[in-house]
Amino acid sequence: MNTALIVTTYNRPDALAVVLEGYCRQSDHDFELVVADDGSKKDTTDVVQQFARRAPFRVTHVWHEDRGFRAAAIRNRAVASTLADYIVFTDGDCVPSRHFVRAHRQLAEPGYFLGANRVLLSVGLTHRVLHQQELIHTWRGLDWLLSWSKRDVNRVLPLMELPDGPFRKWTSDRWEGIKTCNFSAWRTDLIRVNGLDESYEGWGLEDSDLVIRLLHAGVKHKSARFAATVFHLWHPEQDRRRLQDNQKRLDDLLRSSTVRAAVGLEQYQATVLDDQSVTLRRATT
Repeated sequence: MNTALIVTTYNRPDALAVVLEGYCRQSDHDFELVVADDGSKKDTTDVVQQFARRAPFRVTHVWHEDRGFRAAAIRNRAVASTLADYIVFTDGDCVPSRHFVRAHRQLAEPGYFLGANRVLLSVGLTHRVLHQQELIHTWRGLDWLLSWSKRDVNRVLPLMELPDGPFRKWTSDRWEGIKTCNFSAWRTDLIRVNGLDESYEGWGLEDSDLVIRLLHAGVKHKSARFAATVFHLWHPEQDRRRLQDNQKRLDDLLRSSTVRAAVGLEQYQATVLDDQSVTLRRATT
């Protein structure tokens, strides 16, 4: 199963460098990595290029012009840049646990998408990770328990590792709480629903929209909790001025049977992308 990992980022090269290092230390390197860059400056490009020269897998950098929060658009472009069968989405401020990729690949099943959760890091621990080289992707259970006792993480229960089993399909219609910082789906299913809907403006709910439309298309939820955890680096809250409009759009979707995004993946499916709006940088090792 060819797998592509899509890491979305915007002007946070220090966090991205830590996250990319976490993928170098994965137990499974059978994937390609696409950095979906929502208009970052050159320092992010430098981080990606330096990482690509030593990564044990192919690295692609997909970029478009900074015109505000357009995560849905850059994720669609990233999907269009790869022919992988299976797509794992995450963010450039989410450090992967050691078996993150392996878990998504092992739990993948036709007819299902996967959703998992995250552990939130405190301001202090985030500072140590970014500036003091605290290698949290190498931590063991005792390290996390100690960190939780100091209130440096919000929870440790997600770090339990459980095998595949019927319990993972108990909430097959669930969409609440599923986010693209820890989500995976088959490429064919993403094409069927026309990817993410770029009609959403500003931060919020475009990932919920994708999940709901997948459910409308008959693709079910399978939980990857207790298998594929990410560690979310602290950052100030995003600008939520458009959240109310986005919520109305989502409410309308919930009352409908809509499957395909109004503005989505199909516009990029020619695979040859407009050089004026997207930059692809490939490196093979």
